Amino acid sequence: MTGLRLGPVLRYVDWETGDAATVWVETDRPCTAEVRCEEGGGGTAETFQIAGHHYALIPVTGLRPGSSTRYEVLLGGDQVWPTPDSGFPPSTINTPLPQSDSARITFGSCRWAAPAEGEKDPAGPDALDTLAARLSKSPDGTNAERPDVLLLLGDQVYADEISKATRRWLAARRDLREAPGVEVADYEEYTHLYYESWLDPEVRWLLSTVPTCMIFDDHDVIDDWNTSAAWVSEMRDTPWWQERILSGLMSYWVYQHLGNLSPAELAADELYEEVRATPDGTDALRRFAARADRDPASVRWSYRRDFGSVRVLMVDTRAARVLEEGARAMLDEEEASWLAEQALDVSRPYDHLLIGTSLPWLLPPLIHDAERWNATLAAGERGRRWARFAETLRRASDLEHWAAFPASFDRMARLIAKVGDGPGAPATVCVLSGDVHHAYVAEPTRWPDDAHPGTARVYQLTCSPVHNGVPSSIKLGFRFGWSATGQRLGRRLARHARLGEPLIKWRRSDGPWFGNQLMTLTLRGRSAQLRLDQAQRPRKGRQESGEVQNEAQGKSRLVTVMNTNLTHE
Repeated sequence: MTGLRLGPVLRYVDWETGDAATVWVETDRPCTAEVRCEEGGGGTAETFQIAGHHYALIPVTGLRPGSSTRYEVLLGGDQVWPTPDSGFPPSTINTPLPQSDSARITFGSCRWAAPAEGEKDPAGPDALDTLAARLSKSPDGTNAERPDVLLLLGDQVYADEISKATRRWLAARRDLREAPGVEVADYEEYTHLYYESWLDPEVRWLLSTVPTCMIFDDHDVIDDWNTSAAWVSEMRDTPWWQERILSGLMSYWVYQHLGNLSPAELAADELYEEVRATPDGTDALRRFAARADRDPASVRWSYRRDFGSVRVLMVDTRAARVLEEGARAMLDEEEASWLAEQALDVSRPYDHLLIGTSLPWLLPPLIHDAERWNATLAAGERGRRWARFAETLRRASDLEHWAAFPASFDRMARLIAKVGDGPGAPATVCVLSGDVHHAYVAEPTRWPDDAHPGTARVYQLTCSPVHNGVPSSIKLGFRFGWSATGQRLGRRLARHARLGEPLIKWRRSDGPWFGNQLMTLTLRGRSAQLRLDQAQRPRKGRQESGEVQNEAQGKSRLVTVMNTNLTHE
């Protein structure tokens, strides 16, 4: 009997027709994978092979718009999902009614895999586990607070920060004294990261019943991935790097990117067609990954999804960078043009624009000024000695957000202003981000005379981590970055680099919050409600140091710590 190795993961749900979806699975051998729906509808797909692993992305059709449909997965004709001992409600596919004007979108980033059962969890309760627990309280899993989609904004796996269990697994496979040591080295080791993360019972059920959109950040490959041209040059001279980057891109394409695409986009994808047409698609995918690494402009990882009157643009802010000093850009010209084209496309009007970028656009002012100061010095503004210092500091302090690419920061501001002041302007433009291991809401307070978003409300909504630690030094640094003293220090740095005022000014309107957390936007017509939920353990009877994973997750729950209207006057 063919086994279900990973999944099912519900990915795309068609919001235009409300009658189609895609479901991703990994199996333990070649087979025909099938999704069979309780009320009719379903689909089949033959598995394809990459590096000895077998996968299928199953197109599901014949769904009823505006319904919640239970489904099961069959491999080679045998039912493998749901499992008999699941303990969770049935997995369902929720479909919208066509022309729906409401959507509930939950987002976050940075999920370090939970430790094995019985091990201490230094990161605390997992926000995805607690979300699954909240939703599964309903007997049929159709909780009224169930998101229509879950946006995962990067660091879905940590290739460079592994758990104790994975370290033991790697040690049984190779000598950890040899580079890259206690980091993943190849495709097989990447698959283990996904097993560890997505076989978590709560997360496995959650991903089977809530659609997901994903985009990578640095830890999906390595910390500070593509931070500078000097960094790339040094990494390419490292013997183990070539296998690491190719394996990272290959596994991202299989486990995350494919499911981001609509059936129409999949049908037009030449690589997807090629890997399915051959008994083993490894070489084809490897060639693609090598090209994507050497020529980032040849590949687009960014994509657009429309959820009724809500437009989501998920933007690649890692692989699409231009790193040449003096011409640095967060997005290359083709990628930046694509973003503008999608944002300004009003052939299908929308009420809310969500720009998903793993890295925040608006940071605490001190950090923003420090990053543009650093970028200016690294470009040689104050000589070679300062440039060398700036490059070292850039890597040590992760100075690589939008502010570290000043021209791209300004270009984003002008694009948002144009969207907000153009025909069919949306009610809100929200930049959704993670990365910085805390949550906050920021909004611009001053725009230049030649670029203003009209009546559209503009927000930076940052939410991370889903499950990771937050050192006290990070908490202090970010709090100080928002303070008046921190802002004055930032202005001094800017003057040292001979920089003027930023194109726009902004303020923190809520936060910061620290902990494992998720944000949820509830969008109805032109109204927008924002909620922040944190995974917390009840204070009563809490064990500070001796709790273990199975006990902690049983006691943990999502607690709403902020709920605000973004569109009120």
